[in-house]
Formats: sequence, structure tokens, C-alpha cells
Amino acid sequence: MKTVGILALQGDFEAHAKAIEKAGGRAIEVRTREEMSRCDGLILPGGESSTMLKLLEYENLLDPLRAFGERKPIYGTCAGAILLAKEVTHPAQLSLGLMDIDVERNGYGRQIDSRIAKLDLNGDGTFEAVFIRAPIIRRVGGDVRVLAKYNGDPVWAEQGRHMVTTFHPELSDDGRVHRRFLEKL
Repeated sequence: MKTVGILALQGDFEAHAKAIEKAGGRAIEVRTREEMSRCDGLILPGGESSTMLKLLEYENLLDPLRAFGERKPIYGTCAGAILLAKEVTHPAQLSLGLMDIDVERNGYGRQIDSRIAKLDLNGDGTFEAVFIRAPIIRRVGGDVRVLAKYNGDPVWAEQGRHMVTTFHPELSDDGRVHRRFLEKL
């Protein structure tokens, strides 16, 4: 059974752990580089991306996280997608640059603009997506595959071993997103 680490510095890491277990993987919370080294893949949960960056820097995990992503799969949801992006705007901030995407923070608006939407999964049915102060993927590179869109904007994408969603699949009963990540391990 593959082990998926859930970065447990901030955000709803517990819901991701439950979703990974339900999808057939083993989940562990990751707060140190030693815990990270025991993982086959890693999830960067939603939360607040600038706070996550500060905590990663404080815990000296930014460089180990980047090195992990150069060898193993990382899946970022919402704030995690922002951290994986090549470029971040609104406002600009540091990111890991592990996926060739440009992301606009809080692209759909403030907390009051959060929503639940049905997504068409390119012929694989629909998916209930929970958007909470969600970013918008404004640009995808040529090697990035878009798996789902909302209002014309990519909201689920993958590039090689990495994957992002701008919504929160851990808040849904549908396990397809987490199962797809497990397939990358």
C-alpha cells in the first residue's frame, strides 16, 4: 500500500487523510522532513497560501518540499495549487514552480463568493466541486493536461507526476480525484 503524506502545517489535512484512506491508500501527517521522506507522494491541502509559505520557511521545509517534488508526485488543492504554480498573482508571491501554470489567488472573489458547482469531467460524468476563496488557473503550459473546467477556466490539471485542483475534493464523497492521485504513485 502506497503512503501519501498530507502536509499538516495548516489547512484541512484531516479530511484529505480520510479521503486517501477511503480511496485505498495509507495517509500520514507530515510536519518534518523525516516524515516527508517516508512518503510515496504528498498532498498540499487548502488553507492560506501565504501562511503556508511562512510556516514552510519557519520549519525549513521549503527546499526539502521542492526536492521531494523533483522526484515524487505532489497534489495541491486550492492553496496547494498556488504553491505548485510557476507564477502567482493577486498579489504575487513565492511558489515552488513545479507545474507550468499561472494562478491568480482568490480569483473568484472573497469568502462570500465561495460556491458548490457541478463539473463535467470530460466524458467521465460530473463531479460536485467545493470552491472556497478559490484561485483561478490563468495559464497552462503545453505539457499540462486539463481534466476539468469551470466557467471556461481549468480547475483540475496535471503535469507529469503532479496534479492540482482549485476546488476541495476532500469535502466531497466522490473519491475520483484522490484515486487518480494514488495512480501516480
